[in-house]
Amino acid sequence: MNDASKESFEKETTTVWSFPERGSWATHNPKYRGNWAPQIPRNLILKFTNESGLVLDPMVGAGTTLIEAKLLNRNAIGIDINPAAVKLTNDHLKFEVDNSSKQDCYMGDARNLKKIADNSVDLVATHPPYLNIIRYSDGKIGDDFSNIGSLKKFLLTFEPCVKECYRVLKPDHYCAILIGDTRRKRHFVPIAYNVMRLFLANGFVLKEDIVKVQHNCQTTPKWRSMVEKYDFYLIMHEHLFIFRKPKSDKERADFIESALL
Repeated sequence: MNDASKESFEKETTTVWSFPERGSWATHNPKYRGNWAPQIPRNLILKFTNESGLVLDPMVGAGTTLIEAKLLNRNAIGIDINPAAVKLTNDHLKFEVDNSSKQDCYMGDARNLKKIADNSVDLVATHPPYLNIIRYSDGKIGDDFSNIGSLKKFLLTFEPCVKECYRVLKPDHYCAILIGDTRRKRHFVPIAYNVMRLFLANGFVLKEDIVKVQHNCQTTPKWRSMVEKYDFYLIMHEHLFIFRKPKSDKERADFIESALL
């Protein structure tokens, strides 16, 4: 398959990313609500891995990360608790490329990556659901993160996933997560920064905080009409946090100490 993205893609160089037109090459499409633009995993894979490296997306959704890994000659593992997402991803991977990379997508739980060895993954890249903003299984899968409405419960449920990402990632390699925020009773609920704290509390150090501008959100017209009535601003950004797994506990401690000086 010809990779049409080569003609339209440019690497990002700043901490603000904006894609008014999401990539539509290969089998990418925007039909799966909430899936990230392919420009995001493409940037991450090109910057933080080499060819034949191993990429993991433990909440694979429609398979955007794995499609990019296949196009870029990276091996990849995709996991999702939702069988519909696994089927969709495997369908999206049915195209030919001129490389020897392998992609494996199967049902599983991001909180227990039992099939993946310690220190074996070159890059974790994922865009999980956050709270029940978009329900992917309509409450039918109890452990689906998208069925959780409480921030406290979400963080408690999500923490084992953070620990597993740390376990499987190679030292001095990166874990990237795109996550946004919401409102409750007109007030801002900072999901992203609470998730960031989980990663920092479980051994990671923060490499980048990238602001990703949101475009073409299906609910924007609905909320725009309420802005003046309820005195709030539309949330039109997400955070792409890039964490690094330190080489050792000592290196992490030394980094933290120097950062606080």
